[in-house]
Amino acid sequence: MLIQIIGHLLAGCIGISLGLLGGGGSVLALPILVYVMGIAPKTAVVMTLVIVGTVSLLGTIPHWKKGNVNLKKAFLFGSATMVGAFLGSKLAILPFVTDTIQLLLFAGLMLLAAIFMIRKNSPSSRVSPHNQVDLTIYPQPICRYCWLWMVTEGLAIGILTGLVGVGGGFAIVPALVLLGDTPMKEAIGTSLVVIALNAVAGFLGYLGQVPLNWGLMISFTLVAGLGTFIGAYLSQYIEAKQLQKGFGYFLIAIAVFIFIQEWKT
Repeated sequence: MLIQIIGHLLAGCIGISLGLLGGGGSVLALPILVYVMGIAPKTAVVMTLVIVGTVSLLGTIPHWKKGNVNLKKAFLFGSATMVGAFLGSKLAILPFVTDTIQLLLFAGLMLLAAIFMIRKNSPSSRVSPHNQVDLTIYPQPICRYCWLWMVTEGLAIGILTGLVGVGGGFAIVPALVLLGDTPMKEAIGTSLVVIALNAVAGFLGYLGQVPLNWGLMISFTLVAGLGTFIGAYLSQYIEAKQLQKGFGYFLIAIAVFIFIQEWKT
């Protein structure tokens, strides 16, 4: 009973962090389900997809109201990521993709997301006046066939989503900004739609192949969804940039913990 309470409190923290930071918080879902709730990794990945998809969809509401969601680009980019997510989910259920491989890959992506978060808030960042994006993190490419690069990157992001349940916002946003010539605020809102589409495709790929704890999945999703509204309210009083760097270091600590845990096995 105590574990259930702790787990659901942490699920609320996932939503709060998403509401506060605008992204990144959903990456906590998988380690909470695996290491706190004791859920098998493949089942946890599917549950994570549902949680990530739901909170991302909720997260689009304020962006939609402000006109910062481009549905045309979301479905163009999302069509590639959805194919990738479905393929990634089918790849994940193959016998040679063990739980350890999935968790180590997840930890590696968590480290990458953490580095992006930390560097994004570095005082040495250079910013593009048009798109408001850190050019030291996302160098402007010489792009003759941007649409082709967008589809290719979308496919790769989708495969990773299907494999380990990550939303991939840290890669989707720069792709929309640099390859899709999308203003930064619009890219953030649009990326949430893409993440939700990925989650649906990945979930469908796993459906019927992996046992699910429907009760826990629904309750976690509801609590995390409620947390997003709390986080959005708190964001009026707390500057997100002050939290992102610290949250990045927190993600590094969790990634190291996962590496250590899986190395033992």
